[in-house]
Amino acid sequence: MAYILSGFIFGLFIPYMARRFSKFMPATMAYALYRLVAPVKRVSKQKRQKNGQYQRLIHKYLMRSIGWAVIASALTYGAHLCLPSVFYVALLWILLLLYEIDERMFLLPDILTVPLLIIGFIYAATIVPEYDYVFCTPAFYSAMGAAVGYLLPVLASLPLIKKHPDAFGGGDIKLLSAVGAWIGFEQVPALILLSALVFALFCLAKREKIGAFGPAIVISTIILVFFKYLS
Repeated sequence: MAYILSGFIFGLFIPYMARRFSKFMPATMAYALYRLVAPVKRVSKQKRQKNGQYQRLIHKYLMRSIGWAVIASALTYGAHLCLPSVFYVALLWILLLLYEIDERMFLLPDILTVPLLIIGFIYAATIVPEYDYVFCTPAFYSAMGAAVGYLLPVLASLPLIKKHPDAFGGGDIKLLSAVGAWIGFEQVPALILLSALVFALFCLAKREKIGAFGPAIVISTIILVFFKYLS
């Protein structure tokens, strides 16, 4: 019950945190933390009542918050049941927040992707049993995953640079590297291919040729992580 409740509360605040990020990015870690908790200027009650557009935005914002709360609570409870450590709750929460931020402002901030990489490496170095890996230590496996997650998309995008210089954004590559620290180098190619497929489906559904790639990485990561421990 605690996992469901904590996930629900975190999910409710995902649109709020993403909105706050869009107001002050880019920023240092300290300034970002300050802006996340700093009070905001409130709209007066009279203006809220008279502005129909504001009321519609509030309704849309509320529905999105509830949607994220349901998703976050389900994934948090699923992580509790299926995944080997509470560390994966941190992975899922950061990924969901990155999804909303990238969808909103086409940006994957370093103050989230870098800690995601560090947490993944710490988990591998301190929690994962050594006997799970025959030919290398878990820490080395995680470090190689981060390295391959960074280098592989760079190499893959080289032929596209001339016509499509933003084939892989810097934030996308950093997120792939951070996720690589969690899933290991063997699954990074599958992550990239699955992300490309999910992104293509997004584009078809929205009838657009461009869009944020981060959400596709997030969905693909969640699929691979759960598939690994459920199979």
